[in-house]
Amino acid sequence: MRDKALLISGGRLIDPSQGLDGAFDVLVKGGKVSWVGVGKPPVEDSARGETPETVFPAGGMVVCPGFIDLHCHLREPGFEEKETIATGTRAAARGGFTTICCMPNTQPALDSRATVEFVLRRAAAEGAVRVLPIGCITRGRQGQELAEMAELAEAGVVGFSDDGRPVEDSRLLRHALEYSLSFGLPIIEHCEDLALSKGGAMNEGVIALRLGIPAMPAAAEDNIVARDIGLAELTGARLHIAHVSTRGAVELVRRAKEKGLKVTAEVTPHHLSLTEERVLGNEGGPSIHAYDTLAKVNPPLRTRQDVEALIEGLKDGTIDAVATDHAPHTQADKQVEFESAEFGISGLETALGSLMTLVHSGQLELGELISRLTTGPARIIGREGLGSLRPGNPADIVIFDPEAEWVVEPEKFASKGKNTPLAGAVLKGKVLATLVGGQFAYREGSGKLP
Repeated sequence: MRDKALLISGGRLIDPSQGLDGAFDVLVKGGKVSWVGVGKPPVEDSARGETPETVFPAGGMVVCPGFIDLHCHLREPGFEEKETIATGTRAAARGGFTTICCMPNTQPALDSRATVEFVLRRAAAEGAVRVLPIGCITRGRQGQELAEMAELAEAGVVGFSDDGRPVEDSRLLRHALEYSLSFGLPIIEHCEDLALSKGGAMNEGVIALRLGIPAMPAAAEDNIVARDIGLAELTGARLHIAHVSTRGAVELVRRAKEKGLKVTAEVTPHHLSLTEERVLGNEGGPSIHAYDTLAKVNPPLRTRQDVEALIEGLKDGTIDAVATDHAPHTQADKQVEFESAEFGISGLETALGSLMTLVHSGQLELGELISRLTTGPARIIGREGLGSLRPGNPADIVIFDPEAEWVVEPEKFASKGKNTPLAGAVLKGKVLATLVGGQFAYREGSGKLP
């Protein structure tokens, strides 16, 4: 039986991989993009004669490649009370993400073929979107000896990281970078000088002093970024800096790129849109909700000057990708005193709405944003067939209304993690449909889909 074709018509297609931004239709067939153009598709691929469900009218909407998240936490195995692969991938689909890279800080950690294969099997059976695991740099993420990186690469990881912890031993990190050259995969570093940040719970500055909260200075990030770039230069290996949050780190990455080093970087939606003032309970002033643990994240929310530097870095290409660092937690993890609360924000379902604030305010062009959510991350993980709607590529597509306003209601999240500082916020920009391999993983208002 011939595969039914789906025609997405009337939308504004933005595909940075092809330099497209305009009124184009997209024909999907056999799980792949069959045609992109204007007018009727080729007769042999025409959707004419099919049932009405094979045409998706996208007038007034943006159609673009599915988003790729380089950095999220699915918590399984070991922390299923926080999230599972099933719930995390459903949340991803609702956020427009069709491919997500899951970090290895699970229990057991993703430091062996067996644990990586477990994630891949579970994702194939229960996942709503494509899941690509990231393996550990060191055994158990303990920073003592290298994990079996060759075994992990053979099992299908797309990079190596001890996320949540830096590799403190410089010699060990050098060996990891040298070894990674054999596989062409990036070393992904959580850049934090633990000697400077130890015991800290938010950004070091006036707000922390005012609230009496132990703080984490920007230098804690800058020091390790500088060290890691130096080791990347020494080895010639690929280094990816996770969740950049400081002005200093942006400038260090910029200089590294000017020197031609193989250094890339990502930034999160919350570091682009929120500042340390959010810990006071609301942006701009004190509140009865001060000491808001929902705004506790690592690296911490920084200053307005840092946010401006991050946005500039995103615009000029210093920062290659936007990644959510989706970190779901239970209520018990967050409903404690600030210093005892877990770090992390549940971000998959609010990412687009948060980022569109930059577009609507004129700080970022929509095409630039989509590039950092698609082609940028695809290049970093070496999957350039993803993040692109060229004919023959997988039909991973997101359709969103850039003008639709909606209220963030965490209780309605697909994710188990309801821990967002955006509860009650009105965001402008909403995902209406997400397709993975030509199949709807999410469609607004459909009770049959996640």
